[in-house]
Amino acid sequence: MINKTVANVTEACQGIKDGMTFMLGGFGLSGIPENAIAELVRQNVKNVTCISNNAGVDDFGLGLLLQKHQIKKMISSYVGENAEFERQMLSGELEVELIPQGTLAQRCQAAQAGIPAFYTPAGYGTEVAEGKESREFNGKMHILESAFNADFAFVKAWKGDEAGNLIFKGTARNFNPNMCGAAKITVAEVEELVPAGTLDPNQVHIPGIFVQRIFKGEAYEKRIEQRTVRKK
Repeated sequence: MINKTVANVTEACQGIKDGMTFMLGGFGLSGIPENAIAELVRQNVKNVTCISNNAGVDDFGLGLLLQKHQIKKMISSYVGENAEFERQMLSGELEVELIPQGTLAQRCQAAQAGIPAFYTPAGYGTEVAEGKESREFNGKMHILESAFNADFAFVKAWKGDEAGNLIFKGTARNFNPNMCGAAKITVAEVEELVPAGTLDPNQVHIPGIFVQRIFKGEAYEKRIEQRTVRKK
């Protein structure tokens, strides 16, 4: 069986260049590839396009790349809690493509499945549909959306094996599964890395065929974006 393990995040990110397009899993701060993001900051890669549900917060997640103006374009479903993202978007410093959340997920999945484009009713009659082909199906108008074309997909899983099989935990199973195999190279960072054959096949969410590189991540913060607790 092919061993897809790499020694560390630096080796996992080999081949990264300025101007590339990256997919990054996560929803808010849940399930984001913290180690990969830190490495992108360290390498100071510039003029990149990032495909992610949102851009983290000002000082964490993709917000770290925004602070250093490493991102040329964000393709997201919402601005979220990131004030710097909002500032750069409104000032024109950052190119932003805001698309419906379901369309974002499906464009990832289409790339994963090798489907070049698909029709969806989401966004018809709005700015989202401008410049796009439209067609009627069963009495309802749809617009044509294309699959993403990314160079790297960075995902975070709870547990994985040397063959690249992945198990996600809780709400970290958000955009991460759809991004696996949706780019030329998929890099998975995991909290637990085990030998091939250790995982129960019935528990695997993503088979290793969708992953090219896997490594054991370190020092996860797992911040909570909005903490809500019961009153005593």
